Amino acid sequence: MSKYLITGGAGFIGSHLVDRLISSGESVAVIDNLSTGQERNINPKAAFYNADICDSQIGKIFEKEKPRIIFHLAAQISVNESMIDPARDAQVNILGSLNMIKNFFSINYKRFGDPDVKFVFSSTGGAIYGDVQIFPTPEECPPFPLSPYGVAKLAVEKYLHCYHKNFKMPYMTLRYSNVYGPRQNSKGEAGVVAIFYGNMISGVAPEITGDGKQTRDFIFVGDVVEANVMASKSQISGFWNIGTGVETNINKIFETTAKNTDKNFEKKYIPARAGELQRSCLDFSAARRNLGWIPKISLDAGMKKTFEWFLNSSR
Repeated sequence: MSKYLITGGAGFIGSHLVDRLISSGESVAVIDNLSTGQERNINPKAAFYNADICDSQIGKIFEKEKPRIIFHLAAQISVNESMIDPARDAQVNILGSLNMIKNFFSINYKRFGDPDVKFVFSSTGGAIYGDVQIFPTPEECPPFPLSPYGVAKLAVEKYLHCYHKNFKMPYMTLRYSNVYGPRQNSKGEAGVVAIFYGNMISGVAPEITGDGKQTRDFIFVGDVVEANVMASKSQISGFWNIGTGVETNINKIFETTAKNTDKNFEKKYIPARAGELQRSCLDFSAARRNLGWIPKISLDAGMKKTFEWFLNSSR
């Protein structure tokens, strides 16, 4: 039996969260199909299940581990892929999440009200709000996502709210801004910091989509992990932005990665992708007020930590 179950626990954010919990002496189980996660990221002290969140047999894992707290991070993470194949995005991000909710409910419904029973969901702040006029953007801003990825994340938020209202299932939804840091995949479409570092260290000039003036709210993975831990201790169900409240444009990220890697690449621009926002920045004051959480790692410090990891992993 494990107190905690983490889906996507071999992935970028999930593996850091697993390490954090195990370092605190907690018992942890991991579900990951290794489609994007890496086996080398899995903490050897965690119980690991190579399984897909859409699998109808996944209830057997819940029955064996009987987790009281689930951190649901497993997802199809590419906005671009969701535009190309929205049905697959919905299958993984909506139906897969419903499979997790159903199984969590089935083993814990008699314990709803117990302070250590929680469903913590990793949502998106960047893709869920759409084009807005308020920056940093608060949770009160009505969400109108511009991509199937954002639509799917919003749908899962609504399902969790439904279960909470009807069955008092405790849940915490964290709407992340743009997370970066060690272990992020540099070969994918998501994660511009990782992509830029991966390319530059390999001697390849990165491509900048659009004009590079689009802004994002970059948050270090360690701060996101602490937000998850603090949410799991909260007795308030709801949703919170997890960001820094600071906008940084992609041209600036390019210049910082070039400086840290000591490379002198010319900026190369390609057309912007469908569904891409021009500005994104989150107001985290509700998380500070309700969870006691604040981001602690500055962008400069986080970028240096990330560079050191990419440099060491490339050797």
